[in-house]
Amino acid sequence: MNNKFFHQPILNSPYEYPARHWALDEDGLPMQIIKEQRRKAAFITPVPGPRQRGQQRQANMTLDSGDGLSTGEQEYSQMPIINELRRHVDDWRRLPNVCDWQVTSETAMLLTHWRHHAFHDIRPFFCQVEAAEVVIWLTEVAPKIGKRGKRFLEHLHAANAAASDATEQAPPALPRLALKLATGAGKTTVMAMLIAWQAINAARQPNSRRFTKGFLIVTPGITIKDRLRVLQPNDPGSYYQSRELVPNNMLHALQEARIVITNYHAFKRRERLDISKGGRALLQGKGGAPPATLESDGQMLQRVIPELLGLQQIMVLNDEAHHCYREKPGNSAEGRLKGDDKAAAASNNEAARLWLSGLEAIAAKLDIARVLDLSATPFFLRGAGYPENTLFPWTMSDFSLMDAIECGIVKLPRVPVADNIPGDSPMYRQLWAHIAEAMPRKGRRKAGKLDPQQLPAALQTALAALYGHYEQTSALWQKAGKAAPPCFIIVCNNTASSKLVYDYIAGFQRENADGSTTLVPGRLELFRNFDEQGRRLARPHTLLIDSEQLESGEALDKNFRQLAATAIEQFQQDRARRGIQGELGDAELLREVMNTVGRPGALGGSIRCVVSVAMLTEGWDANTVTHILGVRAFGTQLLCEQVVGRALRRQSYALNEAGLFDVEYADVLGIPFDFTAEPVVAPAKPPPDTVQVKAMRPERDALEIRFPRVVGYRTEPPADKLTATFNADHRFELTPDLVGATETLNEGLIGEAIDLTLAHLDKVRRATVLFELTRRLLLNHYRDADGAPKLYLFGQLKRITRQWLDGYLVCKGGTHPAQLMYQALADMACERITAAITQAQQGQARPVKAMLDAYNPSGSTAHVNFTSSKPTRWAAAAHKCHLNWIICDGNWEAEFCRVAEAHERVLAYVKNHGLGLEVPYRYQNQVHRYRPDFIVQIDDGQGRADPLNLIVEIKGRRNEQDKDKKLAIEEYWIPGVNNLGGHGRWAFAEFTDVYQMQQDFGDRVEIEFGKMVRNAMTGDKQ
Repeated sequence: MNNKFFHQPILNSPYEYPARHWALDEDGLPMQIIKEQRRKAAFITPVPGPRQRGQQRQANMTLDSGDGLSTGEQEYSQMPIINELRRHVDDWRRLPNVCDWQVTSETAMLLTHWRHHAFHDIRPFFCQVEAAEVVIWLTEVAPKIGKRGKRFLEHLHAANAAASDATEQAPPALPRLALKLATGAGKTTVMAMLIAWQAINAARQPNSRRFTKGFLIVTPGITIKDRLRVLQPNDPGSYYQSRELVPNNMLHALQEARIVITNYHAFKRRERLDISKGGRALLQGKGGAPPATLESDGQMLQRVIPELLGLQQIMVLNDEAHHCYREKPGNSAEGRLKGDDKAAAASNNEAARLWLSGLEAIAAKLDIARVLDLSATPFFLRGAGYPENTLFPWTMSDFSLMDAIECGIVKLPRVPVADNIPGDSPMYRQLWAHIAEAMPRKGRRKAGKLDPQQLPAALQTALAALYGHYEQTSALWQKAGKAAPPCFIIVCNNTASSKLVYDYIAGFQRENADGSTTLVPGRLELFRNFDEQGRRLARPHTLLIDSEQLESGEALDKNFRQLAATAIEQFQQDRARRGIQGELGDAELLREVMNTVGRPGALGGSIRCVVSVAMLTEGWDANTVTHILGVRAFGTQLLCEQVVGRALRRQSYALNEAGLFDVEYADVLGIPFDFTAEPVVAPAKPPPDTVQVKAMRPERDALEIRFPRVVGYRTEPPADKLTATFNADHRFELTPDLVGATETLNEGLIGEAIDLTLAHLDKVRRATVLFELTRRLLLNHYRDADGAPKLYLFGQLKRITRQWLDGYLVCKGGTHPAQLMYQALADMACERITAAITQAQQGQARPVKAMLDAYNPSGSTAHVNFTSSKPTRWAAAAHKCHLNWIICDGNWEAEFCRVAEAHERVLAYVKNHGLGLEVPYRYQNQVHRYRPDFIVQIDDGQGRADPLNLIVEIKGRRNEQDKDKKLAIEEYWIPGVNNLGGHGRWAFAEFTDVYQMQQDFGDRVEIEFGKMVRNAMTGDKQ
């Protein structure tokens, strides 16, 4: 079947508005029709169906048009409030004038930065920016626009009130707002953006009640808690700086933020006194009240959030917030559940009560401005008293899994759709229905003695089938030189099942009648934990994990501790071999192993297979997962999406030539995840190779290159006489590319056509253009210390402006000089003229001076540390570059690296990628930052102690903006830094003609580079 969706499902850039989507049929499967509009948000309203209950089979799953979270028992209804809010935010986002946004200046700066900043690496996805925009709009805009905004605020209030306990003794409803983002869409980045927005506004508007500098982040487990350290401004991996989420000039405001990150288990009241059972009975006495030994609410809060208790107001962010809810009064749904389902529901409700009661205890002491819930599946869990999978009614933003796939943000799950067994559904889609009766129903302690080799045949075949594809994938990864193996995960229902599967694939020691043991090799070779001689591997390939126990932060259950004892001992020994001092506790050790799966050289770097009891850890960010097998019941699509979500994180975030992500896949068996499924035969393929680019310290520290971090310039023109030195860089070409179409043919349905041209602009007198341009030049660039324009300079400026108009303005393609009266074009012209005046005054009494960042005045190659999957890269020579790799934007830059390393005058060089060298400049009346390509240190006769720092730009075809960049660095940055002193000597050079050479390229580069070095040494700008 020729199905375009499955060969190229990605329609949209992850960074742009998702303006296209695949139409779905009534069964929720994609049709071969692309709709040129955004997919509407659609959510589930579960309705009991006529299907008989109590049967040992799973529901048939179908997909709704928005999420893929529904069952055959459920009907769909759109949530109009989310689509309506989305339209308002869309209209607001499109407003061109920042003054119309109705937000603070700080918020406006952040929004502009997130939407338009030229990020070094991955920039925020559209869905991340949109999620932040929804919260900002509801907080800052909605209260100001009357009924339009009031409708959404009232909806939120009513939704929270309806979900709270209605009794008089119950605390007030928490002000919750949920953001739905597909797994892998980057909720951590959204949290960082929202924290930055609040904290920066609070720092600059301390009396505002809309903003706070106090934040409590609550997670469902320690794994996520550890991973969210990047939300702390002072963390070495802080997202605010490493991912450039906050402009440099606003970073200091974040230092006032108080951020507490905890898992909800910390809300559990602890014993203040360690009393034995007998001692407790003695204190209570006959008929007395039990001794009050538990913490009070206040004591619990003093332990969990002491940093926040002095604040008047805080914001709470719930990560994986579907674990936090209040059971519906009169809960009757749990009574219909049995067995594992009933136990799971009870466990979920207990956790939810603990989480919510902790927040309510905080609300009793502090004003909680907002509780932000972030989750891929913000639905009430089974047993909560609501119809299964009911969406949190305070959800106001949605970016579904289908949206994420169409934007390429996540992998595309592949599931069984056909097999050679007659039936309505492929066996391995509903695997548990075929093996449940043969699997142990109790945990390990109650299951008795079990034989791993007696696994149901259907399960063994499923393992073999999926493992066969894993072998192909592993071979390709190995051939591609990947340091970490792909990861295969298996999700089981209890410890008995997990231990059986673990022993079956990894090998085990069978106890003989005489007390001796015999090794039974693992059936899946790549997952074996024993070598051919029967010895345990120093680094196991397969890991057995109980996710729920690890996430609680408490000691491991004795039973599971015994199951994992051998592996724990091996990992402790591995840590010792690596020279890591001190032993970790068992749970901390296993968490470290889990958190480092797929990371070469780490404890979990050798893990190929993870066998998990219960669902795998939420927030687990391994991106090497390629295969999943479910060995348990999956009653809802919510659970299916949560488990499949463990495999959805992409490996590569490099854009292809079309500006989209390439498709990545995850193969799934045993999970009835009915989602856009089709039998697509696609060979396994290795992921792009990724390298860590970093400074090689301390062995290459002699090659460190430091540079000033310039944020602006200060110029003081002479008071008596102005002159200008014009050159080709001050030339300004007006073209249709810059100003827009100058000839347009307009036609109606009938009647005569008309040509629209700009011929009428010839009527504007040249003297008028000269006067207006001179006036703008004076008002914008020549004012005294009090801000008054220096009117006495008007005559001189008019003379210089006339000189520029006569010799350096070129109009092409039907453009006219009168268009310089457009403000944006006038500002560009003024920048060119001012640059010529600045150049003429170099060497005079009052030269240009660079202004440095007050908080970070200098940068260094020593701080470079990032990962990249770009295929074009250069292994930097150890005697020429502080870094191990140079990430190149093309083969020309790689050739430049070769030539630079071979040149005798080059002492050191570095590519300005992740380095932070920026040149501020103005273009169309806005401040931009230009990042030149290389810094090359040259011995120009002053020796190694005083090298010439040559900034090199490799440029092909130049446009008007490129001219402004060159002017800024030559006329402002270079002289401004050199005039400061203390930062070395700097010069600038540009490759241009070399880009036109297709033959003998290497020789041409060597010739041009040699010429560039000679010119830099002599100070010639040619």
